Amino acid sequence: MTVVSRLYDDYSDAARAVSELERAGIPHSDISIVANNADGWYSEDGRPAVRDRDGRIDRDRDGVDDRAEGAAAGAGIGAALGGTAGLLAGLGLLAIPGLGPVVAAGWLASTAALAVAGGATGGLIGALTQSGVSEEEANVYAEGVRRGGTLVTARVPDAERARVEAILDRASVNLRERAAFYQQSGWSRFDPAAPAYTEEQIRNERELYRRNP
Repeated sequence: MTVVSRLYDDYSDAARAVSELERAGIPHSDISIVANNADGWYSEDGRPAVRDRDGRIDRDRDGVDDRAEGAAAGAGIGAALGGTAGLLAGLGLLAIPGLGPVVAAGWLASTAALAVAGGATGGLIGALTQSGVSEEEANVYAEGVRRGGTLVTARVPDAERARVEAILDRASVNLRERAAFYQQSGWSRFDPAAPAYTEEQIRNERELYRRNP
């Protein structure tokens, strides 16, 4: 088995990637998603926070609420699997040191949560490195989530790696370029003791990505 991870600036892109993975036959038990929730787009009861005049959270500006897109993707997956609920149907709220509040589901999120509950250091970093992700990449992934991103990770047989990477690459962040972008401001590695980003900081960060794709 090998682990393939990708970072997304928009939750809706990550949700579509999860949908594509499950439609491609990857079991939802082998997929995980961790999304920043500092701006409260996902509430405890699963309904989106109201942010615009129409009550939508529309990060990708396609006119459709991002949480609704995620739910629709989950419903589509469930139908394709003969009624079995997809990964996105199991989203829940977690708090991970250095990341703040996140919306998460799947094996990686569970591993990170158990590590935190058990007092282990690293949280998401530890969960990623234990699964075979390099420490360098794990630090960038964790920082990406801290700054408002969404991480999708899949465990797949080695023979399936190329096919899964092709699916996940469609709207994901170029990790090497994003790491260089972080380093320009003096960043070197993820710090679990650092304060979580505020809603305003995340909004400003996303604006930077839009201006510097």
